[in-house]
Amino acid sequence: MEDDNKTTYKYKDYYKILEVEYDASDEKIRLNYRKLALKWHPDKHKCNDAATTKFQEINEAYSVLSDPDKRLDYDLNGNYEINNYTLPEYLARFKGMILTCNGLGMSQDSVWSEQLTEFNKLTDK
Repeated sequence: MEDDNKTTYKYKDYYKILEVEYDASDEKIRLNYRKLALKWHPDKHKCNDAATTKFQEINEAYSVLSDPDKRLDYDLNGNYEINNYTLPEYLARFKGMILTCNGLGMSQDSVWSEQLTEFNKLTDK
């Protein structure tokens, strides 16, 4: 029997839709959402179904990525379709898992590296 608590996503790469990196901050996601929503708003593209569809995709992506619980669920349970990524896209998408799992460290501008730094400070005390 299927677990009713898990959300299944028809796979769309919400990060690509919002034109942000996979470890983007909440602020960056919000800013790109606003920029794209203004650009593709149906009022600016009257009688253009493609623009309306794009606007709906942008809203759907933002509704998932702006909610921490939905974003975590999407990141952990999404269908990754690895064959659809180029090598740089793959490495960017999964660098948090790759670098953390291998203990190689991460760049200082990463959201995950900030969390790891805070955690390490707490454990050192």
